[in-house]
Amino acid sequence: MTLQEEIASIRQEIEQKSLTTATLAEEFRLSYLSRKGIVPALFERFKEVAPESRKDVGRELNILKQLAEGKFKEAKEATESAISESSVDFDASAPGIPFPVGSRHPLRIVANELYEVFSRIGFTIAEGPEIEDEWHNFSALNFPEEHPARDMQDTFFIRSNPDIALRTHTSSVQVRMMESKKPPIRMIMPGRVYRNEAISARAHCFFHQVEGLYIDKKVSFADLKQTMLYFSKELFGSDTKIRLRPSYFPFTEPSAEMDISCTVCKGKGCNICKYTGWVEILGCGMVHPTVLTNNGIDPQEYSGFAFGMGIERIAILKYQVKDLRLFSQNDVRFLKQFSVQ
Repeated sequence: MTLQEEIASIRQEIEQKSLTTATLAEEFRLSYLSRKGIVPALFERFKEVAPESRKDVGRELNILKQLAEGKFKEAKEATESAISESSVDFDASAPGIPFPVGSRHPLRIVANELYEVFSRIGFTIAEGPEIEDEWHNFSALNFPEEHPARDMQDTFFIRSNPDIALRTHTSSVQVRMMESKKPPIRMIMPGRVYRNEAISARAHCFFHQVEGLYIDKKVSFADLKQTMLYFSKELFGSDTKIRLRPSYFPFTEPSAEMDISCTVCKGKGCNICKYTGWVEILGCGMVHPTVLTNNGIDPQEYSGFAFGMGIERIAILKYQVKDLRLFSQNDVRFLKQFSVQ
């Protein structure tokens, strides 16, 4: 069989090939177009053709090669298209399916706002253990031995060691900061605290606090008042007013309870403020000299103020939530009302 006859036979063979799958197309390429395939082998034999026949044989070889390459290309495109269509079982031009957006816990939203407000005036964050010894939780803070807060009715003591308890306030972190740092000290102490109380819409056995401590030379009650006024206006709005009422805390002297003008009725009177126009939000005062002495700070050289507030209390005012228990029940219907921030 001459080369021209062989070319004609292979051409007829290629035309009759049915390449319906990707596997058949790849087998065709390997048989006819690869380096050791049939078509390249025919080109190798072209040098054996007589000179007077090379023009015609060369043309037929090129036509054969184009036929084989075209056959393979067409089969490849058809099989790839079929695979793509079979793998997409939806309308690619349709709009996307909305993905539910998560939300932050309202207590976390409020806590972050508190951190931001106090960070702008130089306060840093300090944290401490939730299980505390009696010294850091009570004695160092000037709590007398007979103080009711030490009683089992208010504190969760560890049964095997009555000197260890779940902290009742984050003031214990203040003690640790005064022990380990020299003034000036300007810090806030956020965290979870525990008290042995009946759970109701207005009380819980655990809640969250943010306390603050500022100790330096010549710190006065006027500095405390101005700091609290700044904080209140930044968090609740520039129209917010404050008032300080005399109170008692073992670790501060003088001590005060601080109220803000009601954020709901703007001081006119409503059921939230019990028609007084004022809502209590925190306790504060000048650090007691005994507390400074207990923690190795000279009260003759340094003074300071401290304050503490419940994050739940702030969140209740901010979002007008009527049941404290909602913050710890993880009810998605409640939590999804708060946007991501």
